[in-house]
Amino acid sequence: MVFKAGNKTPKNIPPIMLGGTPLQVVTRFKYLGHVITDCLADDQDIDRERRALAARGNMLARRFARCTTEVKMTLFRAYCQSFYSCSLWVRYTQKAYNALRVQYNNVLRMLLGLPRFCSASGMFADARLDDFYAIMRKRCASMLRRFRVSTNSILATLADKIDGPFIRHWVGVHVREGVHVPN
Repeated sequence: MVFKAGNKTPKNIPPIMLGGTPLQVVTRFKYLGHVITDCLADDQDIDRERRALAARGNMLARRFARCTTEVKMTLFRAYCQSFYSCSLWVRYTQKAYNALRVQYNNVLRMLLGLPRFCSASGMFADARLDDFYAIMRKRCASMLRRFRVSTNSILATLADKIDGPFIRHWVGVHVREGVHVPN
């Protein structure tokens, strides 16, 4: 993968060989479940998570339709609140982030058999479950906490750089209910 520098794309990329075999240049790659793109944007990874959430939610609603509300909420916590690698999202659009938030809300509505347009905040309050923004704040706080106690010098440097993009993003998630808009 060759990363772009802003809007600049390298024109001549020399072939890179591994054991005499040329490596293919790609624009996106899935590494440890996280989608990395050549422009370092996170929309494709957010969309991956949105689709995975929809699949898990449909499976839960179908298989556990006759269970009690308490069981459904326990399953929702276990299978729908993980958002693997969300604390790494730094550059994304409002559209991608909102699509994931709406999917999260709709999964709980579907699981609990609630009307499509019922209040999301009321739904989460009644169920005593964290809403989407609370989950994101918790994930970001957890990542920042792990960075700050890390013995890895690179991670410690990132955590100590108060004006860096990761810290700005994490603090922004905690300060306002919304989304970080890239510079």
